[in-house]
Amino acid sequence: MDEKTIWLIVGFLGQGLFSARFLVQWLVSERKKQSVIPVAFWYFSIIGGVTLLVYSIHLQDPVFIFGQGAGLLIYFRNLYLIMRQSRRDQAK
Repeated sequence: MDEKTIWLIVGFLGQGLFSARFLVQWLVSERKKQSVIPVAFWYFSIIGGVTLLVYSIHLQDPVFIFGQGAGLLIYFRNLYLIMRQSRRDQAK
């Protein structure tokens, strides 16, 4: 397998993981009959985002790098806020 094929696999893997977050969100929302953003959504966002960031760095695409980098900050922040609230709830 050549290097180009490996990087295409990395890119498609990242996109697949990133897209899986919407499938997870949809399934959980359907199960609960209301719009829900489960914690798994943020984990898939981070894992897919990191994979796509690595891919975009390999491509040296500044637009893609900026987009994925900025998104990762938001995903990590949301996960932090969820964990902080969970700790508060457990302390009550």
